[in-house]
Amino acid sequence: MLPLLLSILASSAVFVIFKFVDKYKSPLINVIVINYIVAASLGFIINGSFPAKEIISYNWIIPAIIIGILFIVMFFIIGKSSQKAGIAITTVASKMSFVIPVSFAIIAYNEDAGFLKIAAIIMAVVAVAFSVYVKPTKNRKSSLLAIILPILLFIGMGIGDSLVIFAKENYVNAGMSSVFTSTVFAFSLISGLIIILARPVLLKGFKKTSTWIFGLTLGAINFGTVYFILLALNKELFPNSVTYGVVNIGIVILTVLIGTVFFKEKLTKLNVIGILLSIVAIILLTLK
Repeated sequence: MLPLLLSILASSAVFVIFKFVDKYKSPLINVIVINYIVAASLGFIINGSFPAKEIISYNWIIPAIIIGILFIVMFFIIGKSSQKAGIAITTVASKMSFVIPVSFAIIAYNEDAGFLKIAAIIMAVVAVAFSVYVKPTKNRKSSLLAIILPILLFIGMGIGDSLVIFAKENYVNAGMSSVFTSTVFAFSLISGLIIILARPVLLKGFKKTSTWIFGLTLGAINFGTVYFILLALNKELFPNSVTYGVVNIGIVILTVLIGTVFFKEKLTKLNVIGILLSIVAIILLTLK
């Protein structure tokens, strides 16, 4: 159970850090790049080596590249969505994306697909629709971003989690978790460096002390989110779908509380209904 708890705490902390990145006006892409330097390094340190030649030959290298690129794109969207829509709504949108890997697990690996699980999937989609609703404001661009970013996050995170399940089922055993995780982050790092080198003006962002503080902290936490969920999946205490359900309900509850209590985020009645529906959906998912 410890990997599940650590995954919940780490994932919740990611959203909180992005709020502080916005508060202190640190450049998002630079923070993300530093984060991936740390995340990739931690994986190889835990593994005890940097098997560069072996990594190229591993049969999970293609999934690792795809997940790595997807991760940095989603991480950037998480940052922007946390700033535009708030961490409560962003968390619900990203974590309710569990319906995509759950559906994938049901279709690809013949996991149980009873009435409750199907009801949970439908309820989750409705929950996201309610949660991302914002009242139109004079700033139409800001209002649209507050809706579009969480929706993109919902789809992208769902695809990413499905690919993690695919890699775990077909290629990655418990002993390879740290190498796989750090390789994924390494490809995220490479993608981020390409973006920054393509726009040299972005290099100035590395001069800010806050950029390094947030980047280093985020990297350690970000590594934990993937590493601990892989450990939880490999322990097989629950089926894949239930494991994701337990983790996601904890993240949704904890992050919504943080957003409303500490950051005074305003939620509409429809948003609250959506958040409550999301919790019910995850509970239904974990029932056997």
